[in-house]
Amino acid sequence: MVDTSHDNAVHGGTAGGRAGSRETADLALDKAFGQGVLAQVTKPIVLVGLMGAGKSCIGKRLASHLGLPFVDADREIEAAAGCSIPDIFAMHGEKAFRDGERRVIQRLLGNPVHVLATGGGAFVDPTTRALVKERALSIWIRADLDLLLKRVSRRNDRPLLQNVDPRAKLAELIETRHPFYAEADIIVDSADGPPEVTLGKVMEALHDHFAKTKEAAS
Repeated sequence: MVDTSHDNAVHGGTAGGRAGSRETADLALDKAFGQGVLAQVTKPIVLVGLMGAGKSCIGKRLASHLGLPFVDADREIEAAAGCSIPDIFAMHGEKAFRDGERRVIQRLLGNPVHVLATGGGAFVDPTTRALVKERALSIWIRADLDLLLKRVSRRNDRPLLQNVDPRAKLAELIETRHPFYAEADIIVDSADGPPEVTLGKVMEALHDHFAKTKEAAS
């Protein structure tokens, strides 16, 4: 597993740290660097993590940078159900949503190589987690509580945050879900800054992952 948490700039750091992080991102976003990474991608890349971590935001940029299709599992679930995720929760409950989520992700993982952003609870489900481990390369986009709270406050349609204290609920989800996310192949901390900084870290982490895999096989 590749963990990029050693980079101080990930957690905000100093002004100099943020500048260094952006320089690293620029290098990792070099076209030739990206082509080298893409040449080693043989299965779907699945982004996991809590709501507000930036899975869809980074996933779209990662897919574009690599020239791969991007798929948002939540949007696919809504298309299959014919209604929004908040409506699924309201009408049928979380269990029904998780059942549908599991089936949709199983179907999506049978498609050609692409970048897939999943909902916060997907990788917690043991069946889905096993499927992702078998058929895909997983990346945990990790973010601390303050950053998550800042981002989720931009939307008011998240089912798990309805009629609860958002900070307390997110802290609870960090406690219960982080151990499952930690089983991902790669861990990248989400930067509180331009998405390109986190994208650069993802590209660098992919490069390191493939290098270590190649080294272990030799």
